[in-house]
Amino acid sequence: MKEEKQGVIADIIFHNQENGYTIAVFETEDEQFTAVGNLPSCHKGRSYLLRGQWKIHPTYGEQFAISSFEEVMPSTEEGIEEFLSSGVLKGIGKKTAAAIVARFGSETFAVIENQPHRLTEIPGIGEKKAESVAEAFRSHREFAEITLYLQQFGINADYAMKLYRVYGADTIAAVQENPYRLAEDLFGVGFKKADKIAEKMGIARDDEHRIKSGIKYTLNYFAGEGNTFLPQNVLCEKAGGMLELEREKISDCLVEMAFQGDVHIENLENRNVVFLMPYYLAEQNVCKCMAAINSARLRPVGSDMDSLIAVTEQDTGIRLSENQKYAVKTSLNQGISVITGGPGTGKTTIINTMIRILQHSGLKTAIAAPTGRAAKRITETSGYEASTIHRLLEYYYSEGEDTMRFGKTAEDPLKQDAVIIDEASMIDLMLMNGLVSAIRPGTRLILVGDADQLPSVGAGNVLRDIIDSEYVYCVKLTEIFRQARESLIVVNAHRINHGEYPDYNEKGKDFFMMREKTEKDMLRTIKDLCVRRLPSYYTQLLPVRDIQILTPVRKGLLGSMNLNKELQEALNPPREQLEEKKFGERIFREHDKVMQIRNNYQMKWKNQEDFTEGEGVFNGDVGFINRIDREFNEVTVVFDECKYVTYDFSQLDELELAYAITVHKSQGSEFPVVIMPMSWFPPVLATRNLLYTGVTRGKQAVVLVGSEDKLRGMIDNNRTKERYSGLKARLKALLDFSFSAKEG
Repeated sequence: MKEEKQGVIADIIFHNQENGYTIAVFETEDEQFTAVGNLPSCHKGRSYLLRGQWKIHPTYGEQFAISSFEEVMPSTEEGIEEFLSSGVLKGIGKKTAAAIVARFGSETFAVIENQPHRLTEIPGIGEKKAESVAEAFRSHREFAEITLYLQQFGINADYAMKLYRVYGADTIAAVQENPYRLAEDLFGVGFKKADKIAEKMGIARDDEHRIKSGIKYTLNYFAGEGNTFLPQNVLCEKAGGMLELEREKISDCLVEMAFQGDVHIENLENRNVVFLMPYYLAEQNVCKCMAAINSARLRPVGSDMDSLIAVTEQDTGIRLSENQKYAVKTSLNQGISVITGGPGTGKTTIINTMIRILQHSGLKTAIAAPTGRAAKRITETSGYEASTIHRLLEYYYSEGEDTMRFGKTAEDPLKQDAVIIDEASMIDLMLMNGLVSAIRPGTRLILVGDADQLPSVGAGNVLRDIIDSEYVYCVKLTEIFRQARESLIVVNAHRINHGEYPDYNEKGKDFFMMREKTEKDMLRTIKDLCVRRLPSYYTQLLPVRDIQILTPVRKGLLGSMNLNKELQEALNPPREQLEEKKFGERIFREHDKVMQIRNNYQMKWKNQEDFTEGEGVFNGDVGFINRIDREFNEVTVVFDECKYVTYDFSQLDELELAYAITVHKSQGSEFPVVIMPMSWFPPVLATRNLLYTGVTRGKQAVVLVGSEDKLRGMIDNNRTKERYSGLKARLKALLDFSFSAKEG
């Protein structure tokens, strides 16, 4: 049965700054009791009216479980002084609080709120400080009112604070006007949460705000699955099913959204399709820019290409095959070209040869890749400085627009004569849009990648669409070179890609299969490999740094989430000298391997090698926890061995453990040793190209653990999940148009 209790916080046993969860001792005139629940910015001496009920905790006994609360501002001079000095208003300590109350008595709050200039009557308080105290007090009162209002809709203090940061004093008005805005404006508040709030507010199920938000949510959800559009009938079916509304209502709202410019509807390849506007504009612009780059006149490379190749062969001691020479010569004569092939087919040799020829010809060249790890690998293998595409395009965070922008654009393009992009299969549509927008016609764009790997994590199927459209020149490398043929990893990758079963467990080779029947046995073997067997065989191996478990799934016994818990316990167990921090269900510990799970363009980093500084940590970046500082509530993570990034405890939702990661997250990376479980996984994930992508991540060794039948089942399953993308169709239309123009 619900009760009300009013009291003052006498002691705080526990307070979580991230979500406001608190265990506190309250005092009333005639009793003390323990209360548990959400209380933001909790301080001793603060008075609250609590609503909730008594519960018996098996260990701690009777507690008052808070369901909602309301702050009660103190009315006595002693209470006012306690409030002012509690830390709520920064800059006011005990002495200043006592001086303010001595001067204004019970009118103190009225003075701060309505006549803040009078605070300057207190020695040590100038105009600036008086205004900042008044502003802090107003914010505190506003937030208290907002929290109280939002509680009735099940929005806890944590989300109330996030909303307040976005909308400020207008929070209540924004929620009342359209609660579905929360899903678009606030990270962590999805459509379903906003829908529950709207339901409690009494908003009708067929309200147009609800339908439009549901349509956007559906399109965004499928964009997260890699699609740049949805067929209109599929969208109406999916959105209608989720909203539990007739398809006609969805269609009506969809037309209105198209008129308002929120979505774009067009007929593409004989079917009506619907784009979120940014993806439509990006596809259009990528095609326009590619057409301009591909048809422009180029600054010539040195007159005799064969001689330049011969000089490069002499300098490097590496002889190119006829196919490689052909790839170099033809690619350097195109505005845009693609070089694609599997491991061991000589893509790196071709890149290095092209760089040398371009430099010898006095043509300024940029080399880049989608991720920092891939860029670092290019630098190590080629000796030429490579960067991420984001850094090449000089990304920055636009505070006014609350989004990431590129400094290099059509108005201020890249100055290079050639741009070489490696690991191009990872490029999504929006990144490709930024890249081609910044390339001047007359610049060579050379895309290098393995089209048989998994497509980009972001929306689009860029490399595959470009190749399949036949709009640009493409070289496909198939020959595996002699040195690469020594590696079973390389040989088996190609066998898998051709639908053949791999060879393994050959003496002195690098590809192994550990047969286990049950998932429990697979888990036990994976842990044993990491802790004991692999480090004793490869003596230079550092298990946490050098062994990477790759799995198709996040959930389940062999999903990345459970594997991380098990491997953390095995490889970096709790020790007295290691600080740790619990965040929700996760525990972060010093020396843990972690991954950034969303792009944060504002996150600052410092390079301890060259003392440079910058901004931006990206989805998929892997690092190690260097330090957990409880005094300042900070976690320091080291990325790329030298980039130090400091996270506030409240930002830890951007990190997760990375002893095990999904194959999708591993793209663009190489690891000394890769371990992959072979068990039953959903058929949509247990595919040939997912296995191929995972295997090609291993450098020194690949170890498969589990069932040979499941391994063969993955190889037999060549079903690739179709992505809805319009780039191929648009490029084909460009090709048809250019043919027609030539014939005309």
